[in-house]
This record gives sequence, structure tokens and C-alpha cells, in this order.
Amino acid sequence: MGEWERIVQIIVEEVDKCIKTQSDEALTLNCLAQKLGYSEFYISRKFREISGMHFRDYLRQRTLAFALKEVRDTQKGLLDIALDYGFSSHEAFSRSFKEAYGITPSEYRSDPVPVVLRTIIKPFDCYLVSIGGTNMSATEKDVKVYFVTIPAHKYLHIRNYESIGYWDFWEKQSKIPGQDCATICGLLDSIKGKLDDEGGTDANSGSGQLMAYINEPTGRICSWGIPLAESYGVRLPADYSGEIPEQMQIMDVPEGEYIVFEHGPFDYQSQNCNVEEKIEEAMKNFDYASSGYCLDTTQGRVFYFYHDPERFWKYVRPVKKQ
Repeated sequence: MGEWERIVQIIVEEVDKCIKTQSDEALTLNCLAQKLGYSEFYISRKFREISGMHFRDYLRQRTLAFALKEVRDTQKGLLDIALDYGFSSHEAFSRSFKEAYGITPSEYRSDPVPVVLRTIIKPFDCYLVSIGGTNMSATEKDVKVYFVTIPAHKYLHIRNYESIGYWDFWEKQSKIPGQDCATICGLLDSIKGKLDDEGGTDANSGSGQLMAYINEPTGRICSWGIPLAESYGVRLPADYSGEIPEQMQIMDVPEGEYIVFEHGPFDYQSQNCNVEEKIEEAMKNFDYASSGYCLDTTQGRVFYFYHDPERFWKYVRPVKKQ
């Protein structure tokens, strides 16, 4: 990762920390410049060069994303939310909110329709920049293997029948209007009630978003001989009845048994490749015969994939008794 990719990553993490703690005095370019030892002009220029947007626009959009979740998930007064997030008045907050999401805060609170939130910028993603991983720093943690029963739920997602891997998936989706990574992650981040949501706002990291592979006859044949369609989405309660974004689809996933291959927290920049190899090896060598189970390759079964370095990396595969 280059020096400025690192610096921009520090900036976006600092922005999120300050928004969460409502440290308005620290949310200025001047303050960041003093901390990092560069001029405001230089930081602003490099931020735009790497992220594709002005720092002030990113800060405004990210602040609104945090504020929206307060509108959606709490009963706090709208004026209080406006002031907490640095707006001078209810009117200023409402104006910015509607400009960003096409709906006022009060309208959204009464009917929280899906909107595109600004998710955190990730200047370096070893998959999205198509380098396949980072270095091979060792990790001492082992891969845990266990069985679970997952209750019936719904899976809201987009899918691709031809992609091969995470980077290729988003590369292909980016060519379809309204299905690029930023738009889809932003929409999913606004969905309330996600089963895997840990209360975060970072796309694919604590906000309930995950990759999954769906057993589909028209899908690409994977390495273990099953036709799978790659997908990206969120798991929702079985009784979910909210609005479905027009570019997405939702499916019912029945209760079923699964095998989980899980590695604990790791350093993304230095251990990603090593962890991936460990999990792949564990899945390849697992003795299904002695366990009494085998992979369930029934059409429509879903293989879930969680990649959240701060918590875990795990594959969740459907199984059935032999």
C-alpha cells in the first residue's frame, strides 16, 4: 500500500471515529493537517486524487449516513439529531437530508425506504484492486470447524452467474447501471433489521453485508463441481416485509444445518493470504464421511462467506446427514 493510500485510510478512520463520538472540533481539515504534518491544500488534493471526491463532500455524506441511522433507529428528536451532527438547525438538516436521499427526515422516519448511504472509503482493498491479496505474514490462530442449525430467513441480494471471485463480481456488476459496489453497499447499509448487523456503518464490516454462493443450474461450475451463482447481500428475518430495491431480489432460505469453517480476527494487510490458505486447506481436508454429514448441493441452497478481519473470516456451507 502506498504512503498516501495509508494516509487517506487514516483520515477516513479518523472521520468515522470523530462522527461517532461527535467530536466536531476534530472534524476539520485543519485539525487533520496538523495531526498528519501536511498542508490542508495538499491533503485535500491527495484525498480527492485517491478517493475521487472532495474531502468536504465525503465528510458531509458520511455524517448524514450516521444521522440517518439515528433517525431510523431511535426516537430522539430530529432537532437534537441535527445539532448532534453539526447542523445549525432542523431546517438545515432537513434540507441536506432531502438533497442526499430525496426524502425529509420526518418522512423517512415514518417510512424508512432503502436509500444509498455513503459507506466508508477503502483506499486499499486487495480484492477490488485485483492483486488477489497481500503478503504472507503468518497467523497462529487455527481454523475452527463446527456445525450449526440456522433458522429460516430471507436473503436480499444481487447475483451474477458468470463472475469468478469478489473482484471479478464487482467488476462485472459495475457495468450494470445501479449495481456498482458503492451503490449496492450503500443501499444495503440503509436496510433495517439485518441479521448479521453489529451496529456498524462500514460496508462488509459489521453492517450485516456478506458474499454468498447460490446453487443454481445456470451458474458457473465451481472448483468442487457445483454450479453456483455469486451474490452479495444481507440476511433478513423470515417475516421481513420492507421495500425491496428495484435492482435486487429476495429469496426465502429454509431452516437448515450448516458446517462453519472460521478463523478469528487477523491483520488484513499482512495476514489475509495466509488466513485464506488456512481456510481453503481446512475445507479441502475435512473428513465428511466420519462426521455423518455431506455437503447439501440441492438447488437453492446458499453458501455464505463472511470476511470481516476485525472479527473473523468464515465459510458457512449447507450440509445434510448422509
